[in-house]
Amino acid sequence: MAVDKRVRDAGLRPTRQRVALANLIFAKGDRHLSAEELHEEAVSAGVPVSLATVYNALHQFTEAGLLRILAVEGSRTYFDTNTSDHHHFFIEGENKIFDIESGPVTVLDLPEPPEGMEIANVDVVVRLRRRRD
Repeated sequence: MAVDKRVRDAGLRPTRQRVALANLIFAKGDRHLSAEELHEEAVSAGVPVSLATVYNALHQFTEAGLLRILAVEGSRTYFDTNTSDHHHFFIEGENKIFDIESGPVTVLDLPEPPEGMEIANVDVVVRLRRRRD
């Protein structure tokens, strides 16, 4: 599907900057990226865009259902192009995040949500580090 159509079908106006950023985001298949990484890619590709515009576009894409937010560190948010329910590994110190292939991840005894609320999804992030032998 053409990226401008994908943006439009998500309910967003396909501005030049949104389409350029969407091309960068979705051209490489499923992946995880931060706003800073996307901004670097945009600058390298000759897309004139500010970091603030990148943040705004990523949040708009998330609200429209095109991306999923992953908060794995306090200082950095990652955006996932795979919006299905799945879990992640995060390598500490390397800031690398990747999907846990579907398998036996079970979360038991979730609390009851507050009145009028429902659980939308549960994100499991398994933190990894290199062995210190």
